[in-house]
Amino acid sequence: MKRFTTIALLAVILCGTATLLAQQTPPSSTLTQPRASPHDAINVRAGGGRGAPLVTIYYGRPNAKSPTNGEVRKIWGVLVPWGQVWRLGADEATTLITQKDLQFGDVAVPAGAYTLCMLPVEDGPSKLIINKAIGQWGIPYTPALQQQELGRVDLTKEPDVDKSVDQLTLSMSNANGETTLKITWEKSVYSVKFKVKQ
Repeated sequence: MKRFTTIALLAVILCGTATLLAQQTPPSSTLTQPRASPHDAINVRAGGGRGAPLVTIYYGRPNAKSPTNGEVRKIWGVLVPWGQVWRLGADEATTLITQKDLQFGDVAVPAGAYTLCMLPVEDGPSKLIINKAIGQWGIPYTPALQQQELGRVDLTKEPDVDKSVDQLTLSMSNANGETTLKITWEKSVYSVKFKVKQ
């Protein structure tokens, strides 16, 4: 009986460890190339409060300074061209994981894992793209990927920041029952609000 109890306890510990690791590791395929940028994870209890569902974003954080020669690169319109879908980060796709259904504008996002991309637009609203395909590498946004889009949401262009931000920064914050995702790089800030779907 004692041996059975010990085995059962070990099984519980192993399952718990696997679950914890799964929560901390983005659901992506095996890396096919070395990463060029540092990576980060941000999370928020969507809407606020202890019992609110966790939303996590995993992304690569490229710098405005070139990794090869240290020169400062022009970001918007050059490194990130206008009118072309961008992976919203570096290396493998930026991944959003949500424990509960979310609502981004008119786009309903069921609980699960998704890729976030951005369509930067110089004259008009840029778009946040939510895609059901996950784990892809690099920039090419193929017709096959486009067919797996869950939807596109307008991003709000906020006032420029005073000091240029060298490293791409994503952040999430809560206010009045909604969560705001912000994208900051160079002097530009884009944002979009979302909430837990009722």
